[in-house]
Amino acid sequence: MPHKYYSQRTGNNPNLNGLPLDDVIELFLRIYQQLEDDGYFSEAFGFWCVDADHVPGKIRDIELEILLKIRKKHIWPISQYCKGYSEDDLFDVIEFLYQNVSKPVDGTMHNYNGCGMHWETFNKKEGQVVFVEKINDLLSHYCNPFELSLEGEVLNKPDAGFETIFEADVPTKDQNVRKRIESAVLRYRRHGSTIDDRRQAVRDLADVLEYLRPKMKTLLTKSDENDLFNIANNFGIRHHNAKQKTSYDTAIWLSWMFYFYLATLHVILRKIDSDRKAES
Repeated sequence: MPHKYYSQRTGNNPNLNGLPLDDVIELFLRIYQQLEDDGYFSEAFGFWCVDADHVPGKIRDIELEILLKIRKKHIWPISQYCKGYSEDDLFDVIEFLYQNVSKPVDGTMHNYNGCGMHWETFNKKEGQVVFVEKINDLLSHYCNPFELSLEGEVLNKPDAGFETIFEADVPTKDQNVRKRIESAVLRYRRHGSTIDDRRQAVRDLADVLEYLRPKMKTLLTKSDENDLFNIANNFGIRHHNAKQKTSYDTAIWLSWMFYFYLATLHVILRKIDSDRKAES
């Protein structure tokens, strides 16, 4: 846990619940400029040389690349447009930079007029690790809970106490099950996910449980099994009819159902795997 300073501990800090978007964008710009100065974007975007002016990188027209990839104008240069970024703009740019960051490894020092290092060798994966670490440090101060995944996607942070379930490996070799669970988790956690996205994520997890139902019969009583599927079948998740119970706070209960089904799947899959190993 990061150290909390006096005003944070006493509850008197004006930003106790995190920084607003404008402040986060200002900090983001400074982090980007530090990484740029250190050569983390030289491979992709090029660099400035006192003798040759701008030396292009792999992406010769960055504005064009952003327009083709993000489909937005007035995003680049960051220093020019970042003050007008929306939250979506900021996260789009963060994901774009993740795709193009690389750690400088080796190069040539150009001493003339203090020009500096001209990097020639880069490591993309190591650069992405550094970038994720710095961006997540930044996002930890944002008033809205987000994080950058190791795959370069901005995701909603898990609710307090549920962090480990997202870090845990899905305990199965069945790729159909694994991919469906991982897809449901991404659908639920993606930045901008709607109520319908989250309902579909819960439905997908319930469908995986349905797929595993024959193997679950020896693990649960009939009553427990019925209760498990009653949630999805009668609370407006898997079916749509007049008998459905829908008069509940959707956001709160979808969150509860998602974590309930995800935790249940981890338990069921670990038990199935344990029984399989005991029989072999």
